[in-house]
Amino acid sequence: MYKDWHHAPPPGARSGVADYAETLDRAFAAFPRPAFDLYHLGNNALHSAIYARALAKPGIAILHDAVLHHFLLGTLSRDKYIAEFVHNYGEWRRHLAEELWAERASSGVDPRYFRFAMLRRAVENSRAVVVHNPGAARIAREHGAQNVHVIPHFYVPAPLPDRAETARFRQRLGIGQGTALFGIFGYLRETKRILPCIRAFRKLHAARPDTALLLAGDPVSGDLRRVLEAEAQYPAIHRLGHLTEADLRTATATIDCCLNLRYPAAGETSGIAIRMMGAGKPVIVTEGEENADIPEAACLRVASGVAEGPDLFNQMALVTGFPQVARDIGALARRHILEHHAPEKAVDRYRQVLFPD
Repeated sequence: MYKDWHHAPPPGARSGVADYAETLDRAFAAFPRPAFDLYHLGNNALHSAIYARALAKPGIAILHDAVLHHFLLGTLSRDKYIAEFVHNYGEWRRHLAEELWAERASSGVDPRYFRFAMLRRAVENSRAVVVHNPGAARIAREHGAQNVHVIPHFYVPAPLPDRAETARFRQRLGIGQGTALFGIFGYLRETKRILPCIRAFRKLHAARPDTALLLAGDPVSGDLRRVLEAEAQYPAIHRLGHLTEADLRTATATIDCCLNLRYPAAGETSGIAIRMMGAGKPVIVTEGEENADIPEAACLRVASGVAEGPDLFNQMALVTGFPQVARDIGALARRHILEHHAPEKAVDRYRQVLFPD
């Protein structure tokens, strides 16, 4: 368990936040007890007790998601949700709160729920707020945070499997050794643009049969699960569930490119994207504030909206048509991550937040 002042989802939970916090907690071994507790906040039910403690005893909030709207939709009653929305955005928007509650079944894909982060209660009384990117910092300040620190999501380098093991992994999935393999990892949700990724891949595969797509992770909705079960019948699309740490390392070494789109975005920095870039893999991301601190040459970007499909297809075609360019992008990504996302730098920044002069 974590120290009594460090609150996060329990070690071993199926959550990137739990992995992040467990690594961070080990680094805190030499720290004395700070004046204020540290709370990891995210947009799912794993954070319910942590959120309640953060409100009861304000301390330092780490926002892994800068939009808590969906978390509050899932934990509050109708009346409490409306009161919370009014607290954030004013009495004159009470009618909108009632409308959003009534239509909450569409909250996973409706951009309105992402435009209203509902952060005010979490951040306005916090002694400090930690975020991982400039977009999240802006959202936090707009909701009343006064003392915001941007600490990049750290990356812990780990050895990757050798070619023999990646060859066995491909063989197990039925993917040829010379096939360009794209991968999507983590919890599979609509905001990761899974269906547009599949459409772009199928278009690419029609022109380049030496390509494959790996979808690894658990769908968050029954509707998406049913769609993925149908799509997995397509010969070049391969499905795996939640990956163990060992299998994720092998998959990381095996893929040629990671697809890591986000729209609508929730102000999050993707731990998967940081991990893949740190391993030297080219990553295709959605253009936005969340990725503003990644150099242009260190990843591939696509626009949101109507340009998303053509942009995504073109970037995937670039990866398959010019593999050396893709490898060069991956190498630049690795250098950037190793320099700017080193764990010791993050720990030093946390030390400054926890023990200000």
